[in-house]
Amino acid sequence: MKGRDSGFGNRDSGARVRVLSLPAFDDSRFPIPRSRPFARKRVNGFTLIELMAVITLLAIALTAVTFSFSKSLQSAKIRGASRDLVAALRYTRGQAIVKGEQAVLLLNLDDNSYTAPGKGAVKLPKDMALRLTTAETEQTGANSGGIRFFADGSSTGGHISVLQGQREWRINVAWLTGDISLDEKPE
Repeated sequence: MKGRDSGFGNRDSGARVRVLSLPAFDDSRFPIPRSRPFARKRVNGFTLIELMAVITLLAIALTAVTFSFSKSLQSAKIRGASRDLVAALRYTRGQAIVKGEQAVLLLNLDDNSYTAPGKGAVKLPKDMALRLTTAETEQTGANSGGIRFFADGSSTGGHISVLQGQREWRINVAWLTGDISLDEKPE
């Protein structure tokens, strides 16, 4: 072959290649790095499996928090409606005492509403229901009735339950004293 001879890859040149090996050092002051030809280098970061595991755990935690928040929001709605009803009962009792005459808080179970004297009807949210236990004389219809307060603060007594699903908030009205209390029944 004629032309320039680069010396690379030309076996016809007659040159012999000699492999030299370095002497092995046993002295730890001169470490010789050994390389593995097919070893993978460890790269800093996360593997796909680790990322998927973290995302799955975050999704589970987010679901639990969302469910808990939803349940507490429903609880707050029923608690708020029950407290409003207690306030209406106390207002009715106060009106009876101040005016020196009987006052009645009327409940309509079909409409899920109640009416305090001199006020408009208050309707509960659709997912809630009312249940009334009162004196027979205070029932104004098949699904309506009331709790009457007298001028001395006493009442006909009874209780009103505000229901939402399995939860029940019970408002008790003592007949002798007219005292009004709110209790949550366990699920």
